[in-house]
Amino acid sequence: MWEQIGSYWRPVVEIMILAVAIYYALMFVRGTRGWPVVIGFGAVVLLTYATTLLGLEVLSHLLKTFFAFSAVVLLIIFQPEVRRLLAELGNQRLFNTTQRERQNIEVIVETAERLADVRIGALIALEQSISLSEAVESGVPVNCTATPEMLETIFFPNNAVHDGGVIIDEGRIIKAACIFPLTQRQDLQKSMGTRHRAALGLSEETDAVVVVVSEETGAISYAYKGVLKRGLTVEELRSFLTSIFIIEKQSKSPFSWFKRKPREEASVETAAAKSEANPS
Repeated sequence: MWEQIGSYWRPVVEIMILAVAIYYALMFVRGTRGWPVVIGFGAVVLLTYATTLLGLEVLSHLLKTFFAFSAVVLLIIFQPEVRRLLAELGNQRLFNTTQRERQNIEVIVETAERLADVRIGALIALEQSISLSEAVESGVPVNCTATPEMLETIFFPNNAVHDGGVIIDEGRIIKAACIFPLTQRQDLQKSMGTRHRAALGLSEETDAVVVVVSEETGAISYAYKGVLKRGLTVEELRSFLTSIFIIEKQSKSPFSWFKRKPREEASVETAAAKSEANPS
């Protein structure tokens, strides 16, 4: 009897585990450069199934041969996403201090607002689970608490370390005058400056949030997971950073299912979603 029951529940458990794994994998890839590849791969799967049903042996054989090498192809295509996924799984933080995160966010927002008002260019990378040491060249070690005054001093024109980017982790300035990798995308406007290209390039290789202040226009932008949003207001920047460093982190926590989302954070998340849907 127990063997019969086991023969029923084991397949159910396996299907549930696979369904959850596939769901979270799709949610992780969604919105990245690899998302169109996932859609194309799904179309090939449906086409293969259709050729099998219709008895198209030649096409079915060719498509099945393609699937024999698809695992290697997918690993090559999704190498940045796979690396980021594994890094996030290995660096999950069980406990986050919301108050500290809010203070860190306000430091970035206030700095961006001050520099935008006087049109001083800035490039600030907020490190998350993936270390930026491999993606960033050179840099001057700083290792001090991040404050608007300190960041203003670093980016002040003619300062020895004003040219380049700053790396911030856990509310501390780790390095200044860093050289970020430039994006290799060819579909960008030719007028886009080096700061924005560097921000986009770093966000393509890591999970860092990169905040940019334009020296020419004073416009505030951010790059995240290969997407660049330009011309933000201070409130839009605050809403986005809150959604990433507070709401998203809490949702990834193992205890998030046992928590009710505060009204304040729920309203912030809604504001962030509206900002994403209607970028300025």
